[in-house]
Amino acid sequence: MEQKSLARWLKVVLAGVGICALVVYFAVLPMYRTSLVQDYPEFAGRYWPWMLFLWSTAIPVAAILIFGWEIAGNIGLDRSFSMENAKLLRRIAFLAVLDGLYFFVGNLILLFTDNSHPGIVLFSLLVVFACIAIGVAAAVVSHLVKKAADLQEQSDLTT
Repeated sequence: MEQKSLARWLKVVLAGVGICALVVYFAVLPMYRTSLVQDYPEFAGRYWPWMLFLWSTAIPVAAILIFGWEIAGNIGLDRSFSMENAKLLRRIAFLAVLDGLYFFVGNLILLFTDNSHPGIVLFSLLVVFACIAIGVAAAVVSHLVKKAADLQEQSDLTT
C-alpha cells in the first residue's frame, strides 16, 4: 500500500473508533439509568456522579483521536518518520497513561465516598492495564519514529 492509502485507512479506523466511543459514552452508558433506578432505587443517587466521572474520561480519548488524525495526515504527506509524529505519539502515550491513572483514582474516590463497589474497582484495573499498555506501545513507537527521523535527517544531509 502507498502512503496516501495507508493514511486514508488510518483515518477510517480513527473515525470508527471515535464513533464507537461516542456510542458507548453517550448512548450505551446512559441507557442503563432506567433499569438501574427501577431495579435498584437505592443506587439512583449514584448514577450522576458516575456518569459525570465517565464522561470526563472521554476528554483524553478525544485528544488521542485528534493526535492520531494528525499523524495520519502526516503519513499521507509522506512525513511518516518526523519529529512531529514522534512528539504526537509521546503525547498519546502520556494521555493514555494519564487517563488510566485518572480512571483508577476516580474509582477509588467513588469507592471511598460510598458511590461504588470494590468489585468495580477491581474491574477498573483491567481498564488501567489497557491504558498503560496503549501508553507503553505509543511511547515505544514514538522512540522508534524519533530514531528513524534522526536517521532520515542524517541520510538527507549526506546526499
